[in-house]
Amino acid sequence: MTLRAPDIASFLSREPVAICAELLVVRGSSPREAGAFMLISSTGILGTIGGGALEHLVIDRARKVMAEGLPPDTLDIPLGPEIGQCCGGRVEVGLFVVDEAKAAKLASRAEAEDASRPHVFIFGAGNVGHALALALSPLPVKVRVIDTRPEALDGLPVNVSGVATALPEAQVRSAPQGTSYVILTHDHALDFLIAGEALRREDAPYVGMVGSRTKRARFRTWFLAEGGDEASLDRLVLPIGSQGLGDKRPEVIAALAAAEILIHIGNREAVLRARRAKANLGVAFGS
Repeated sequence: MTLRAPDIASFLSREPVAICAELLVVRGSSPREAGAFMLISSTGILGTIGGGALEHLVIDRARKVMAEGLPPDTLDIPLGPEIGQCCGGRVEVGLFVVDEAKAAKLASRAEAEDASRPHVFIFGAGNVGHALALALSPLPVKVRVIDTRPEALDGLPVNVSGVATALPEAQVRSAPQGTSYVILTHDHALDFLIAGEALRREDAPYVGMVGSRTKRARFRTWFLAEGGDEASLDRLVLPIGSQGLGDKRPEVIAALAAAEILIHIGNREAVLRARRAKANLGVAFGS
């Protein structure tokens, strides 16, 4: 679950007495990474540190701390037969009372993480656009839906922004580095303009367009005539959600496209990490 500052504030407004459980140290295999945290009250939880026996144990301990007025502590938990979990690693879980200062730190941390999330721009607020916005809304990305029709942007998820503009392709030119683009408008000519702009952004992890083989062939002819190249064209995912085996329901296309987008974003981030590691290694050895 992706925790955002409004989620944290809403939970704490309902549950003024709460414990924050955070994975401080992870050794070996674990269901979540160090830094993952969840909030626990006497009746509710927000977030997850991995589920399973680990999470049940931590929730029980946190509620005992609250019920009996015990001091918060740090749990050292082996993820093996001792708790009926087979990850094989070991974790240290810190329990912290969520006072005003801790709540502010958690909100600040959530805001910083939200600001660093990659952007996904969805062009077109039709059935597939709305379904994709909904599918992406709980994921660790920042979603913007762009359409020429202001009324089409009604009903978007609360954490998805909408932009009404007569020039959607201009949104591509001003997009943050590493933005992904999904093109689903009601106008094929507009699709082509937006896709052409997106494919010129070499920093884009994902450029996808709804359509068919025929639409791809037509776009190829247009794109090459406009000065595009085959290498850029190879980056275009068309049709999106092609693993759907012919299922054209908007929700199915959206689910498959969301997976495609995350895979492309993850692959790009892996490449960037490898480049940074190589550059740091070169600096360390003076090359």
